Amino acid sequence: AILAQTATFRWAFRPTPPVTPFEGMGGPDEASGVVPFADRLEMQHHLFAELSQMFATEVPLYSKSLEVNRVSNRAAADLLSLKFAGFELSDDRLGQVSGERHGAIRIGTAEEYRWVGRFFRVFAMEPHGFYDMTDLGAKSQPIIATAFRSSQQPEHRMFTSLLRTDYFDEATRSRIEAQLAKRQVVSDRARQLIEKSEQYGGLSWVDAKELIREAAQHIFKWTGRGWNQQLYDDLCKAGFKIAADVACFETHHLNHLTPNTFCMDLYTASMKFCLREIDAAAFRSRATEALQQLQLAADCHLMQLLFRHITWQDIETYSLSEPSTQCLDELVDGLALALSEPAFALHEMNHMGFKDHTEGPPASVPVLLRQDAYKALPENAEFEGEDSECSPATHTARFGEIEQRFYATTAAGRALYDRCLSNATAAQASASDPSSAARAYVEAFSQFPTTLEGLSEQGLVHCRYEPTLSGLAARGSIERADVNTLVLRGFVHREGQRYEDFLPFSAAGIFASNLKQYGTECTAVQKPQYTQATLEDVLNQRIIDPIATCREVERSSLQETYDKLGLKDQLPSNVSVYGESPVAGG
Repeated sequence: AILAQTATFRWAFRPTPPVTPFEGMGGPDEASGVVPFADRLEMQHHLFAELSQMFATEVPLYSKSLEVNRVSNRAAADLLSLKFAGFELSDDRLGQVSGERHGAIRIGTAEEYRWVGRFFRVFAMEPHGFYDMTDLGAKSQPIIATAFRSSQQPEHRMFTSLLRTDYFDEATRSRIEAQLAKRQVVSDRARQLIEKSEQYGGLSWVDAKELIREAAQHIFKWTGRGWNQQLYDDLCKAGFKIAADVACFETHHLNHLTPNTFCMDLYTASMKFCLREIDAAAFRSRATEALQQLQLAADCHLMQLLFRHITWQDIETYSLSEPSTQCLDELVDGLALALSEPAFALHEMNHMGFKDHTEGPPASVPVLLRQDAYKALPENAEFEGEDSECSPATHTARFGEIEQRFYATTAAGRALYDRCLSNATAAQASASDPSSAARAYVEAFSQFPTTLEGLSEQGLVHCRYEPTLSGLAARGSIERADVNTLVLRGFVHREGQRYEDFLPFSAAGIFASNLKQYGTECTAVQKPQYTQATLEDVLNQRIIDPIATCREVERSSLQETYDKLGLKDQLPSNVSVYGESPVAGG
């Protein structure tokens, strides 16, 4: 039954407290006098906090977009609190889970790239996945990449691309390489600290703090100082805007940071309303539809996906109800009122608008990730000439991305996604109007189940499993059954693994909208072929296969679960060698 409820939108504008990246860093142990190593995962948090503060200072619109995301996430969390009585999200926790999980940086030379890889290793961030952005058809760009992140329960990752100068004709290649040879981006002090960590197995908090600030100032910071304006102009005119961004400035720089949203469609509606791309009536309609979709999709699995700090045992203690239409209306009213305050007058700021279309699956298909962005802003720059005189210019590269992550797909799930995406892209292109294009896009993904149960049972997503208390109590008396049946009987809990990686085609779509062009064709006599080994040779490090990691997590959790339930001899035969159907009958 629908319970009588009152929705109170628990938000009023107040500036986000200043970020204090190094708060809580420890000193020497008082008993022994030994300086402990900094925790590498905590170092990641501090690094991204420092980058967030830096980027928000450099790009005021980005700072405001963080506030829009926070207020949108508060509305989504309040809706979930109504549906799951007992669930609460404090302002501090809201800030943590709304923060940046992703960033991107573009590197110019193999030596720079190798040093950046060593830098991330200090933070326990290893290369995951190989991405060949030169092989995306009409959306191709002259870069290859990997994403640095932790292997277990990652919270942050940095997509790090390397410019491939052999993608260009010999004359252009020589000009780019000559320009890149003039700079050293990773400072001597940063190199010393990286080598110190490698030698001793870690850094003290004092050294960690220094390395983070050194990196922020020299690896990630935008200075706006460029060299060789003629090369810059020639590359941009030829369509190689990414190459110009990488090669023609004194340092490489953070291209974007990506906060986490609980409801992509709610955030995009909020941003477009604040930018005055839609009016109040359109905003209310879109916000209501987005919250209705969230209400429909919200189950224990989505709660675990959104909020890692709560367990499925916690969720089982919540009382489930369905918020009334009145509650939904009140949440939308509160959100509209909050976003109408002067602090959210983003339309009065320097901006280029918001993307027209969210990249990734439709909202009803919880796989992989959805991405969107406000478009890149022209920023002031200056180019130093041969006479050391500086001439003013503008440069457009940095944009404001947002993401919402869902379940990691198996190979079969990814193949289905790619087919659906191809059909959706074709359907969009042939649609007569934007509304028809949106409907066609959603319909193209109709083969996908919309719940974790359906996705898992069809072998489309990776999960992890553990026995329930009921299952442990029934050990020794459980009849032979496959894992789906064990889940249905309440003996096993299933949790979807969150997708932690990158979608090249989606990213290329964002590149295209921000660069106001699609991809670029190779101008070399013969287009080079790039493989994972190409980038591993640059890094002098193995790149981890994220799909294999997901498979291993699922395989080991199944083995442990069957063992604890006394069903080890009934473990599906394909689990030991692990195929793509771990739920096949046992």
